[in-house]
Amino acid sequence: MMSRNMDRVRKILLQIGIVCLLIVAVTNTGHAQMFSDVKSDSKLNEELTVLNNLGGITQSPNDNFRADNLITRYEVAEFIVRTLQIDLEMSAIPTYLDIQTDDPRMPVIAAITELGIMIGYDGKFNPDAKITRAQSVQVLTRAFQLTGQAEIPYTDIEKNHSAAPAIQALVAHKIVYPVNNQKFYPSDMMTRGNFVSYLARIIEPSLRPAEPEQPVFQSCVKETTKKRYVIDVAVTNLWNKSNQARAVDYPSTKNPVEMQKWISSLSLSQKKWLVGRTDTQALYGDEVSLLETKGKWQRVAAKDQYVPYLKAGYPGWVPQSHVVATNKNYDDCGIAIITADKTNLLEKDEKTKFLQISYATILPVIEETAKYYYVETPGDGVKLLKKSAAKAYASYSEVPKPTATTIINEAKRYLGLPYLWAGTSSWGYDCSGILYAVFRTHGIMIPRDSFYQATGGKAVAKKNLKPGDLVFFAYNGGKGKVYHVGLYVGDGKMLHAPNYASKVKIESMNNGVYKKNYSGARRYL
Repeated sequence: MMSRNMDRVRKILLQIGIVCLLIVAVTNTGHAQMFSDVKSDSKLNEELTVLNNLGGITQSPNDNFRADNLITRYEVAEFIVRTLQIDLEMSAIPTYLDIQTDDPRMPVIAAITELGIMIGYDGKFNPDAKITRAQSVQVLTRAFQLTGQAEIPYTDIEKNHSAAPAIQALVAHKIVYPVNNQKFYPSDMMTRGNFVSYLARIIEPSLRPAEPEQPVFQSCVKETTKKRYVIDVAVTNLWNKSNQARAVDYPSTKNPVEMQKWISSLSLSQKKWLVGRTDTQALYGDEVSLLETKGKWQRVAAKDQYVPYLKAGYPGWVPQSHVVATNKNYDDCGIAIITADKTNLLEKDEKTKFLQISYATILPVIEETAKYYYVETPGDGVKLLKKSAAKAYASYSEVPKPTATTIINEAKRYLGLPYLWAGTSSWGYDCSGILYAVFRTHGIMIPRDSFYQATGGKAVAKKNLKPGDLVFFAYNGGKGKVYHVGLYVGDGKMLHAPNYASKVKIESMNNGVYKKNYSGARRYL
């Protein structure tokens, strides 16, 4: 029976080989986008195109492929069976305790079982179970009868490892091309992206790498049943009403956003219009709580921006396209905090720009090399971040406490930057936003707004002011509600962002309206 099944596979592989010659001729000129989260000019999109042409993948440009999600046993079976173009009506129905005979997945499971490529254990097929990297490459070499002898360069694969023959075959056929001293991580779970890449390379030799690839890293990311919501653009405005943005605001509401284009296009009157309509901003990767959905807008709460009236965080309305849902947990990951004014995340080829992000952005670190941090993005997998643009820590609590000089020098970097109401990114700050960003970058999460910043830290008398203290100003001669904050830099001067018509500057706090409305100071250092 097994011999007959293998003969059947050989015939199918011969047919696929002929089809692939045709595919190369047809697809060499470019590829349509297969999935919304896979760029059309990416290597993965090219690999998915080959599988799509064989029926192994169904193109769905409005859906996500989820390349970084862990692959299940059933998904492995389905990718292989459909790529091999197995007639699903020809296979005998097996008996598994966890799959009913009328289960819609049964035809695929029956085919993969009859061919001997995958079998169950303890009477179960376990279709939803994850599969290790070692197990997955063994399945692939079994399915496509790959053999070959090659030196195994992976430092964590001994010659007697159960997956060694399969890995040897992949190396011999250049389906994998590891860098020196790379690890294979055989016990880690296989991702959907890695699996379909290997599968496509087996089918189409022109896809096989011609030079060593970036390593596969052992991921600190955990899949959970809890859904989290994360900001998926460089920076988003939180509006106090849904669908309130004007036509001129479109660059800031689309995805990806174009913040510099938006801010540069605003006249002073258009900037003034934002006062009281936008309340704050959230940066790329910031976690939010989903409070409400209305049409194409969602009311969210920025978790790391404290307000006393809502435990979930600072609330506001954002375009629905600016938020992505994920089941990934990063608690076991380190973090990278962007210290550059702005920087570009790069694709794994180290050349292609993925997204420009702001100072104070915080992202999970998966691994690092001499030049790069490999960071997890909200919805687009792992990207490269230049080490020169960020600092990494085991956790946010491990960020060393800054000195006053550090805080002041950081804030001085933004002297001359035009004011932006509600701004918390390096495209534009308001008075409290610049201080929130600088302190956040150095491990101190102060409240977002000036009137809440004025309630935290330690109260300081004016005569005892030290550089690095926050100084506040309130209506009614300093006795009313706090409306403004500055960073004391010594000699009676403060660094601050005065108003929508001004820029970040240093000036005296002992003249005019500032002398009249001084209301107190707080020390967070």
